[in-house]
Amino acid sequence: MTGGQHAAPAARTRGRWRRWRRARPFTAGLLIALGGAEMLVTLRAPLGVLLHVGPQGLAAYLVPAVLVLCGVLLIATPQQRVFYALLSLLLGLVSWLTSNLGGFLVGMLLALVGGALAFAWTPVKQRSGRAAEAAPPAPREPADDTLPPGDHTVPGDDTPPAADAPPAADAPPAADAPPVGDAVPAESRGGPADRG
Repeated sequence: MTGGQHAAPAARTRGRWRRWRRARPFTAGLLIALGGAEMLVTLRAPLGVLLHVGPQGLAAYLVPAVLVLCGVLLIATPQQRVFYALLSLLLGLVSWLTSNLGGFLVGMLLALVGGALAFAWTPVKQRSGRAAEAAPPAPREPADDTLPPGDHTVPGDDTPPAADAPPAADAPPAADAPPVGDAVPAESRGGPADRG
């Protein structure tokens, strides 16, 4: 087998992984799970000095465990992302009191950033095959600068230019034009047609 034959399955696998990852708040779930795992590690760490603030007991282990669970569920079921995001934000703040100052601040920050990313994430709308293959619309051409100043028209525009447009109904009549109500033929007014 040649190298090109091995590259095709790898490219397909990477494409599937990329589509799966983009269809869910993957980074947010990963950050939340890492924040919860970091808090659990700091609780069991063999450090000489551990900060014990707040109730140590069930809450110290429950908050990071629920954070890890929220991160995994956020990746598995992105439809419920708002609930998991809000729960992660709330538990990230509660971990300041229960889990060694939020896992020495690192786990708390990871959970808060992940929760904010999950709350802000929106699913990408899938385009149909024909819409994806369609070419984008052509840009409009700029107006021709060689035309006189008032004669710029757009190709395909059927509206008459401003000079040819009929006057507006509520516009005042011109000074030398007869009023609209006096539209009488020139012959009956004794105008120049009678003098002939």
